[in-house]
Amino acid sequence: MSADRKRFTSPFAFVGYWQKVSCYLLLIAGICFLFADTEIIALDPWHELVLIAKGFVSPDFFATEYLINALWQTVGFAFLGVSLALCIGAPLSLIYHKPFIACICAFTRSIHELFWALLFLQIFGLSPLTGILAIGLPYGATFARVFSDILQQAPMTTSQTFACNTDRISRYIYGRLAHVLVPISAYIRYRFECGLKSSAVLGFVGMPTLGFYLETAFRQGHYHQAAALLILFISLIGTIHYWCRLKLLPVYWVIAVWSLPVVPEVDGTLIWRFISHDILPPMLQTGGVDGEGISGAWLFELATWLKPILYEQALPGMYATLLLAVAALGMTYTIALVASTMCHRAFAGLFVGYCSRFMVLICRSVPEYIFAFVFLLLLGPSMLPAMLALALHNGALIAYLLTRQSDKLPTADNFNQRIDSYAFEVLPAIYPNMMALLFYRFEVILRETAILGMLGVATLGFYIDSNFAEIRYNGAIVLLLVTALINILVDIASRRLLHGKHNQLARCC
Repeated sequence: MSADRKRFTSPFAFVGYWQKVSCYLLLIAGICFLFADTEIIALDPWHELVLIAKGFVSPDFFATEYLINALWQTVGFAFLGVSLALCIGAPLSLIYHKPFIACICAFTRSIHELFWALLFLQIFGLSPLTGILAIGLPYGATFARVFSDILQQAPMTTSQTFACNTDRISRYIYGRLAHVLVPISAYIRYRFECGLKSSAVLGFVGMPTLGFYLETAFRQGHYHQAAALLILFISLIGTIHYWCRLKLLPVYWVIAVWSLPVVPEVDGTLIWRFISHDILPPMLQTGGVDGEGISGAWLFELATWLKPILYEQALPGMYATLLLAVAALGMTYTIALVASTMCHRAFAGLFVGYCSRFMVLICRSVPEYIFAFVFLLLLGPSMLPAMLALALHNGALIAYLLTRQSDKLPTADNFNQRIDSYAFEVLPAIYPNMMALLFYRFEVILRETAILGMLGVATLGFYIDSNFAEIRYNGAIVLLLVTALINILVDIASRRLLHGKHNQLARCC
């Protein structure tokens, strides 16, 4: 019997590649959810929820001191951070094909902005350099990878028509860059929107952005003030297409530089001590390797130091991080599928469609860290607030991108606004892209899962934050390396899953 005949006579021949991947994903996510700590231990969450609802009914826009300055600092840090990222990522994208550059960029972008901020806080303190570098470094590495992927998709036909004596710069600008300028510009705008969210979250570590005032308001129970700040931030994200114009960018850049807080004097001695002493293992702090080289006693001392970090912090943190991330991925899949369906106007109708899009705007505008902080107040310390926060934000973001794709699809004249028509005409066209976005966001979910440990969830971020708080910088560096390694491995696995020989993006069954 031929292979094709066997395939069609199989009882599961109707189940396609993406259906199998989806079923496996939901099965694994369900198992992870069962093993996760999802107990609700808040004494009276409904009372707190009512207070938050009252705050949104009557927000107090005048309760926050220096509100305009906080709004502008949020925009300014994002603008300068993304500008620095472009200066780093654009040239690196030209040599990203070199393995060494690709590895450095993969390591840099695998560490979350908050972890970079915690690291730079030890060097620069609460300086604008801390916020700008915390955004610029990981975003620059991301730009390098994405720009390299986009440039590889540029057609080579234009370059082949150039004269033999055409210089390299002209060949690059007119032969490659001109073809992909639109997707590059769109990605820069999207990354600036992400920069606004990261800038706000940096307020949770003390930077003078909206996140600083949000955390203070929520911790003190000033929900009228917190609601006003959230409304302003969502409005800032929702209107970005109106105020972020190309002609205004030079003006924004000048104002952002001019309005930066005062940069304190940086002590070079402290920086050198941090690099050459604080982040090194104890056996290197006391004088390094002796003249005889690496001895057995030295290796034993290193293993003795690493053992409690790896066994008591890294392994439990990895287990909790992966458990939480996979469970959140399954919830993200469900939210993205349902939300993108409800946002389709031909299926849900105009009123429900616009209401769903408004809810998607809110959920994708509020950073996961803020969502998790609110759910933590309502549900108590467990993995459930982190799961809900990650699923809501990432599911809404994927639904937003899928809605933009489905709006461009033509619908048949006999579209009957029922689920069968949607599942037959629209869903097969957007489903492969949804799965690609889902596995791309899994790397982001994993990074966000780690930093949610700063709120008390026992992920890798919890142990990293504890090491920073206890001034054990060498232990924090080891855990950051573990976090980066996990993200790199997940990225490799996702790419293989999406670009395997059985993966046909043109179909979903």
